[in-house]
Amino acid sequence: SGIPCQHGDFYTCSDHYNPGHLVTHKWENCFTIDKGSWGFRRTATFNDYLTIEEILYQIITTVSTGGNVLINVGPTSYGKIAPIFEERLRQMGSWLKVNGEAIYSSIPWKYQNDTINKNVWYTSSKDKEFVYASLLDWSKNTSEILLGAPVSSSSTRVTLLGSDMVPLNWHPASASGGIIIDVSNVKIYSLASDWAWVFKLENISYDVSKEK
Repeated sequence: SGIPCQHGDFYTCSDHYNPGHLVTHKWENCFTIDKGSWGFRRTATFNDYLTIEEILYQIITTVSTGGNVLINVGPTSYGKIAPIFEERLRQMGSWLKVNGEAIYSSIPWKYQNDTINKNVWYTSSKDKEFVYASLLDWSKNTSEILLGAPVSSSSTRVTLLGSDMVPLNWHPASASGGIIIDVSNVKIYSLASDWAWVFKLENISYDVSKEK
């Protein structure tokens, strides 16, 4: 009693542990693609498996808050990976091929979840040159993306991973901070990523007056 989530280089807590806020000690989110089992279940239905959107939510929010991700798939008794697991793994691979720089070798930023847009989670490059804003939901006909946490400068540059990398137009949301990104010319169906889109922000800061 009292041993989990207390000791070791990585805290290992309960399955699907995801606190949703920054944890300064390294920790791990261990979860299964099959919501009900770590092994293979012949009786599992399609709804028993995490969708790719649910998996990416776990990956993005975990890394944003300083955690490591361990994802399990249960092989059959013959050592085979079921097609549904293969599909999810390939989907993750295709997403990471486009957006991996926001995950691999990243560190938490000053903010994890955006102060206004709750569908946005942040990470930073280790050299702190870039901040990545991962957008979990892109509603149809959206022409602007509002970010509340970043503070812009005259040299701020915004690009979208998986696009042609042409800088996007933006303007400050208010005198105190925040930026509004113009995505009116972005055709979401033409992007290299089908789920969870990452904006790469350069030369931004945050409101130091709000530091605790």
